[in-house]
Amino acid sequence: MATFFGEVVVAPSRAGLDEEEEAREETPEDREIRREIEKKRYRRHCSGGGGEIDVLWTWKSGGCAEEPLVCSRFIVAIGRNAAAFLSSFILDSVCWEVVGVVKLWNEWCRTSSTTNVLPTDSFCLFYRLISDPTVLLCQCSCYVAEDQQFQWLEKVFGSMQKKSLQVTILSTCPVADYKTQESTLTLASPFLKALKTKEFQDQVCCPLLEQPNIVRDLPAA
Repeated sequence: MATFFGEVVVAPSRAGLDEEEEAREETPEDREIRREIEKKRYRRHCSGGGGEIDVLWTWKSGGCAEEPLVCSRFIVAIGRNAAAFLSSFILDSVCWEVVGVVKLWNEWCRTSSTTNVLPTDSFCLFYRLISDPTVLLCQCSCYVAEDQQFQWLEKVFGSMQKKSLQVTILSTCPVADYKTQESTLTLASPFLKALKTKEFQDQVCCPLLEQPNIVRDLPAA
């Protein structure tokens, strides 16, 4: 349970549910749709198209692929607007270099089969700060399906050390989705709100997100 509104807490996960329990909660239509999606992704994976999520690194700490990346700060921009913000205000310099990519395939995002790491809207790209290689950025402008989010998190964060790691997530949503008692027409747009964990002890740079607003999808995960 959150000790205050605005704190990020770990929600119960469906990952541990067995198939029988999950099946009881699904309608026949849901099961049929899920089976067709799984078949399509499996065929894509078997043909070499990459049905699962793959994380490719061009750089590893200490040069050993088995060792986790030494990372002190990890900033993730999720969505086209957040990714564009990073490009315009942070990455528009020679201080960064591309060090990795997430490749995935789903019904709305189809990355190419090339192994070259190039900036493209279809990729989640990783950058490191040349002056401090422990600072990493991720631009995730492609769509990550709901059933792929856990695998995305598992593979991305599985490559990094967790001790003393500070993670910052940047994401956006339409002003029309913002719940407030005042008219959204009078709100200064864009505006910034924050959520944080209880472990984050630094000063928050903006007001906390008010009830009953929530964060969804990959940023929430």
